[in-house]
Amino acid sequence: MATQTRQKSFGISPETNEYILSVSSREPDILKRLRTETAKLPMAAMQITPDQGQFLAFLLESIGARRALEVGTFTGYSAIAMAYALPADGKLITMDISKDWTDIGRRHWEEAGLGPKIDLRLAPAIETLNELIAAGQSGKFDFAFVDAGNKEMYVDYYEACLKLLRRGGIVAVDNTLTRGLAFPDADLSGLSPDRRNHVLGVRRFNAHVHNDERVSLAMLGISDGLTLARKR
Repeated sequence: MATQTRQKSFGISPETNEYILSVSSREPDILKRLRTETAKLPMAAMQITPDQGQFLAFLLESIGARRALEVGTFTGYSAIAMAYALPADGKLITMDISKDWTDIGRRHWEEAGLGPKIDLRLAPAIETLNELIAAGQSGKFDFAFVDAGNKEMYVDYYEACLKLLRRGGIVAVDNTLTRGLAFPDADLSGLSPDRRNHVLGVRRFNAHVHNDERVSLAMLGISDGLTLARKR
């Protein structure tokens, strides 16, 4: 489980992380192989953890989701985890701008027989979300997962996803702890301008959703922080 340990949840000891995985992980072989391949990439830390993928699938099954959105595909781990949880006629629209990364995911989800469930849109996510809204798709989706590299856009992604969700639908937003940098007293002085903007984007999102009375809210310490908002 060496790779799993490197991808542990923020604030959880390696021993606790290993135990959680040992008694709860049901990671399909295709996802294990995808995780191993992704671990060799320079941006491997962008991949969600196995327990997070399983939790997303649990959420989709719990609400009977049939139509889902994903902002940020990367190499497809979360897309595959969610597609497994959708019914045979379910559909996941996943959005990214990198053909190289998503080609890795496409190869794995086609191998898993999940291709018919996954609709990859290679374009800026906000454009795809706005196109769906313009096409009359507001209120037609059950679930949305936001895990984009562009954290400055988190509030925009959230607002668009909320429009597209039905009442009772859930939007899950990743990296809302940002390894502790989201804390108001965290020192950002040593960060690069891009990294600092990302952190400030997460802080803006956290404040925004905390004050949003349109949703019920929960924030979990899983992975790097996962915020759940249920549309009222």
